[in-house]
Amino acid sequence: MANLLDQLKEMTVVVADTGDLEAIKKYTPRDATTNPSLITAAAQMPQYQDIVDDTLKAARESLGEDAPASEVVSLAFDRLAVSFGLKILDIIPGRVSTEVDARLSYDTEATIAKGRDLIAQYEAAGVDRNRILIKIASTWEGIQAAAVLEKEGIHCNLTLLFGLHQAIACAENGITLISPFVGRILDWYKADTGRDSYESHEDPGVLSVTAVYEYYKKFGYKTEVMGASFRNMGEITELAGVDLLTISPKLLEELQNSEGTLERKLSPEISAKSDIEKISMDKDTFDKMHAENRMAQEKLTEGIDGFAKALETLEELLADRLASLESVKA
Repeated sequence: MANLLDQLKEMTVVVADTGDLEAIKKYTPRDATTNPSLITAAAQMPQYQDIVDDTLKAARESLGEDAPASEVVSLAFDRLAVSFGLKILDIIPGRVSTEVDARLSYDTEATIAKGRDLIAQYEAAGVDRNRILIKIASTWEGIQAAAVLEKEGIHCNLTLLFGLHQAIACAENGITLISPFVGRILDWYKADTGRDSYESHEDPGVLSVTAVYEYYKKFGYKTEVMGASFRNMGEITELAGVDLLTISPKLLEELQNSEGTLERKLSPEISAKSDIEKISMDKDTFDKMHAENRMAQEKLTEGIDGFAKALETLEELLADRLASLESVKA
């Protein structure tokens, strides 16, 4: 009998949620996603020190010996996610998601500029833009930025998505893919209700992603749904059949080591029969629904703040590493 991971791959595209290249090689996903926390973690692993060092050295060479260290670090910081992305693309057959600086999440124009810059870096390295997803937080401003990028042929992955209003706004703006965060939704409900656990079939994160998937398939939206941020294997198996799932190495291993029959839970045919009313989304409707969804409000803000903090840690790491490299050189 095939293990659960192999069965899952038959009905859902499996994506590796990591910056760890060895883990990606081990589980052979089609695509891979990264975020600031994952890149920061990978940058601290000894086996990837060469990627960090090479990125810093290239930044120094680009700016010249007289450039202040702060400018070198800033340029290396902008390039590091792409450096990891390029290594990942050497391993996988599909796409890698690379995230825009989370501190730009409420700035449409800055997000557009950063998305264009990331694509330009990949294309300068010889990578087709169709293999890249620019990852942007699902604020109203972020969704509008992604809409502009999509019209330029730059595909986007809207992340930190917790509410149906965010999902509808993405679909109506022609976004390529969304990443609703299953586990973080569960975390919020457990803290809010005081419950220790939920059965997988009643998990609030699972129910949220199921509702988004059914809405998209019912009304024929092309935007792909990629469940993300899992806390346990049950959340994953309950979403079998969804377009994509991005899964951490730990849970990929659990799936690979588990046998049994995996039942498909989601399909376009089932969703077409759903009794759902269509919602027309504009900024006023988005703001109203967001204000009424305390979980989405809190988790979106918390997620942006968390990624911003990871980026600050990464900047400090790069500054320390540059100082070390240049002290040796001196």
